[in-house]
Amino acid sequence: MPIIRVEMFPGRTHAQKQELARAITEAVANIANTTPDATIVIFSETARENWAQGGKLASDDD
Repeated sequence: MPIIRVEMFPGRTHAQKQELARAITEAVANIANTTPDATIVIFSETARENWAQGGKLASDDD
């Protein structure tokens, strides 16, 4: 059972998450030779002030 974790900033719509879940599930099922029902996608939204890249908080770009 593949479990795919997607971490991103908040702000995507319900429809965007639905489409992303569908596309990821389809790709994983085809490539990993599994079924869509066995594929789990977990979305984690991390606030910009809790995300840093290159030593700089993403919230500092606001």
